[in-house]
Amino acid sequence: MEFLLEPIEYEFFRHALLAALMVGASGGLIGVYVVLRGMSYVGHGLSHAAIGGAVIGITLNLNFYAGACAMGLLAAFIINKITENNKIKLDAAIGIVTTAMFALGVAIVSKMRNFKQNFEAALFGNILGITEQDLMIIGLVAFFTLITMFITYRALLFSTFDNEAARVFGIKTVSVQWLFSLLLTFSVIASLNVIGVTMVAATLIAPAMTARMLTDRFSSMIIYSTIIGAVTGVMGMYLSYIFNVASGTTIVLFSVLVFGLSMLVKPLRNAYRSRHY
Repeated sequence: MEFLLEPIEYEFFRHALLAALMVGASGGLIGVYVVLRGMSYVGHGLSHAAIGGAVIGITLNLNFYAGACAMGLLAAFIINKITENNKIKLDAAIGIVTTAMFALGVAIVSKMRNFKQNFEAALFGNILGITEQDLMIIGLVAFFTLITMFITYRALLFSTFDNEAARVFGIKTVSVQWLFSLLLTFSVIASLNVIGVTMVAATLIAPAMTARMLTDRFSSMIIYSTIIGAVTGVMGMYLSYIFNVASGTTIVLFSVLVFGLSMLVKPLRNAYRSRHY
């Protein structure tokens, strides 16, 4: 018990633990749709675009989140627009748009020799960087994501598996896509200071793929992925504290470890089902 209670004595760790719990849960939830829609690269791309936006925002004396959010939403808008006619594939659009925005941020930093803002926390994650403002933003994003995805569950489900059939049943698939892009962008940006740009994609993909190894039911996959994301976030924070390394590193490594274990469980689950059905 001392292992669990000792770090909680520190306020910075309580902040970080709560942030990791919310980021992990919301990332696990939205990650299911990311995986099933074949958008695994989008989290990585949007995080890079957000950093470019943060740099631009800071040069204009704006808040970190204001610049990151503006550029992230712009990236999502452009990606959706240029892929609407299906002539340009999603992965190509993500690669072009988000890397261009990231490069723009790098160009500004290199041009401004007196640029002193430290982006290490946003690049690699840092438990010491979690402020009350970060907690409030992460909490609002997590709550908004949970409520919105609950309300739009049917529309998201239909449009994920069969976009054409969804249209036939009267679902406004274009609006659903825009809403999903909005949720994804907010989730990525909210997790930057916890996970870091270089690893944010793994927190979306790993819990969802782990859940996929454990179940074939969509509803169960959503529940499992949300729980796995929350647990790996919390355990990753404890490992970060114990080994004194960046929070993003430990969260991702623990997520990958859990995914590896799930790959061992799946053959056993299939063998059990073949015997009893």
